[in-house]
Amino acid sequence: MDKMLYISMSTAQQTMRAQAANSNNLANLNTTGFRADFEQFRSIPVLGEGVPSRVYSASERIATNFEQGTLQSTGRELDISIQGEGFIAVQGKDGREGYTRAGDLRVTSTGQLTTGT
Repeated sequence: MDKMLYISMSTAQQTMRAQAANSNNLANLNTTGFRADFEQFRSIPVLGEGVPSRVYSASERIATNFEQGTLQSTGRELDISIQGEGFIAVQGKDGREGYTRAGDLRVTSTGQLTTGT
């Protein structure tokens, strides 16, 4: 079978991955602290005789957008914002360390500091 089919298939697969990243970026547009990911395609030459002009495509996550979003005044003393590329380290429900940029902090009735989401 001609390798052209595999080249077309790899291009379609990479396009679907990029579309998934774009969909995720759009779905989380209004999520507090969300940072968008950027995709980039690159060409990988096919090695072998008779295929000098054929290339596979590959996508890679090249960057995350860390631009400061619009700050919203909430009037709550525990609401914070992060400047730059930092994250807040949190303990997840499973006990493992996680990271967030959402700064809507709360104190529970037992005095534990938690994230609002």
